[in-house]
Amino acid sequence: MGLDASPMETSTMNIPNLLSISRILSVPIYVMLMLDPTPMRALCAGIVFATASVTDWLDGYLARKWEQVTKIGKLLDPIADKLLITSALIVLVEVDASRVPAWMVIVIVGREFAVTGLRAMAASDGIVIPAETSGKYKVGAQITAILSFVLHHAFTSSWMITLGVSALWLALLLAIWSGTQYFIRYWKNLG
Repeated sequence: MGLDASPMETSTMNIPNLLSISRILSVPIYVMLMLDPTPMRALCAGIVFATASVTDWLDGYLARKWEQVTKIGKLLDPIADKLLITSALIVLVEVDASRVPAWMVIVIVGREFAVTGLRAMAASDGIVIPAETSGKYKVGAQITAILSFVLHHAFTSSWMITLGVSALWLALLLAIWSGTQYFIRYWKNLG
């Protein structure tokens, strides 16, 4: 065995992985706060969600910068992302069904399951399907929509609802578009 350690052999309890774990742990806190969204609880939920959303970018950045990419990190990061966004959207269906319709959330969440399954199937065939740029915009639109709806409960501002509805529609369209692109890439790689 050589003295050189590959980046995959770094400690699993590193800062990037702890950030992913913190994102997972923030989900029940956000849910508890938003199930009864008084202005103060909604503000706290918004802070929790915004902080967790920042860790989504930060954990990947630090893992690459510090060469602390691990197998467990590659598993934790997407799970944490999907748990955070999915939980936030589902709670908003419960709290704001007139503004966050269940059918939209079902399409967005369904796309996540479909793309995750497709990427796993592709990986088992030795095909790597990189993340779509439109998928990154979709995440930005989702975060904007969620924060707008959550903070509306804290500040009761009509422009937040307008922004939230617009961002949710954009997230839906980008979810469909980017999901379609993943499937097209996969089928092209099969041929």
